[in-house]
Amino acid sequence: MVFNGTRGLVTATLIGALCVQIAHAQKAPDGAAATKGFNTYIPPDVLTPDTVQTRIGTLNFVDGVPTEDTAKRAFDNLDFLRGVEVFLNLMPAASIEAIRRSSVALGATKSHQATIYDQLADSNPLLLTANTDTVYAFGVLDLETDGPTVVEVPPGSGPGTVNDAFFRFVVDMGVPGPDRGKGGKYLIVPADYTGKLPKDVKDGGEYYIARSPSYVNIVVLRGFLVDGKPDVASKMFRDGFKVYSLSKAKHPPKMEFINSSKQAFNTVHANNFEFFKELDHVIQKEPIGFIDPELRGLVASIGIRKGKAFAPDERMTKTLTEAVAVGNATARAISFRNRDPRAYLYPNSQWRVGFIGDDYRWLGGDGTPGRDLDARTGFFYVATVNTPAMAAKLVGKGSQYALSSADATGKPFDGAKHYRLRIPANVPAKDFWSVVIYDPQTRSELQTSQPFPSKNNKRDKLITNADGSVDLYFGPVAPKGKEANWMQTVPGKGWFTILRLYGPLDAWFDKTWKPGEIEEVQ
Repeated sequence: MVFNGTRGLVTATLIGALCVQIAHAQKAPDGAAATKGFNTYIPPDVLTPDTVQTRIGTLNFVDGVPTEDTAKRAFDNLDFLRGVEVFLNLMPAASIEAIRRSSVALGATKSHQATIYDQLADSNPLLLTANTDTVYAFGVLDLETDGPTVVEVPPGSGPGTVNDAFFRFVVDMGVPGPDRGKGGKYLIVPADYTGKLPKDVKDGGEYYIARSPSYVNIVVLRGFLVDGKPDVASKMFRDGFKVYSLSKAKHPPKMEFINSSKQAFNTVHANNFEFFKELDHVIQKEPIGFIDPELRGLVASIGIRKGKAFAPDERMTKTLTEAVAVGNATARAISFRNRDPRAYLYPNSQWRVGFIGDDYRWLGGDGTPGRDLDARTGFFYVATVNTPAMAAKLVGKGSQYALSSADATGKPFDGAKHYRLRIPANVPAKDFWSVVIYDPQTRSELQTSQPFPSKNNKRDKLITNADGSVDLYFGPVAPKGKEANWMQTVPGKGWFTILRLYGPLDAWFDKTWKPGEIEEVQ
């Protein structure tokens, strides 16, 4: 063998040392007697005792072979574990499916039919941590039916994003997108498309081209309030937001809008056995390469396979029903009692980040630690829309979030009690800041007599303290003289809140400015 100088010598030395260690580890201790039933000494860590006590009960073996009862117990547990993992890992897909179904229920069955919140997102619908402060416009693309699809974004659009059917980022639009808020035409192309495409903008063409691994994609655009009102943004989208197949670019169908404000509908995935049926629809719809073989294998292990009916027997149905219950409990623990120290924005604080690890892919930035599965679960159980603009440091652009589900002492919020939050002066938000409260059951806006359970510094006439700070109050009744700064809660129900900064500035990122803790008051 020829070695390349010093590097080869070092490599050879390391390999030799490793071999010596392995050989030593596998050698029987000096003077060790042969293990009973064997001709030689067998390390104890190789052997399985005849009886093992575990959390799934007593496991019995005959010379290492599980008894029939133990094998059944092990397989039942394996099915249960995989059911839990499917819930935790495939939640993003079920969430997109729930959004698609809600659009259909509202009447948006084709890609040129969009839902729009002309009078903002109130607390009537079930929509994961929706904000009450921007005009939403939602589109659902079906690249299987329409092929490459054009999305026209009007000038002045705020943060917009396209996500695929697994809630993976495809492309940003509007201010954080390549059009930089000037508007433009985006072309979303299915990954398996092999036909001819027009030129990209960077090559002198008119389209910003992005490929998606899935057929179903959602488009979420947000428009800012003007003078505290949604009218300008609503008109902007109704006049300039268009979706159509590239094949119909010369004669696109007229865009249709369905006003979703003040309507009750559900965009949240199921937390019971119905979850697996929602997921099965996604697997049947999407191309085989939509998720990698590992995830496909995980889903297939519980009976969800492309091209085959999902028909679990009575035992498997019972197992999966229990699995989704435990998966749901796990997701709630991650979301509301997170044990990861990176989740917290400040020392000794209850404010938490949206993207643990500051990576919209949950890969720790450079991918070295691999996928942070709990961080991904924690995000998608309470939120929708995945974009680098929400995780990256984009001074004056995009948005940043802080979530709190407990008071300054660490106790979950009680809707029968009264609390105060101080927002210090000079909030580092170029566009605006807001605080919205949510229901921990639905992770949607808390339903009270206030249709918008929130406060916004540009929309609401808030009472300001002498030093420029603002005190916000939460409770079942308003504190006297503080009605303008009060958000109603419900006795017998909990709540949690999200602080949003649109156009976050340096003081947010370097933490020289931070919100107060939410404190109980008498």
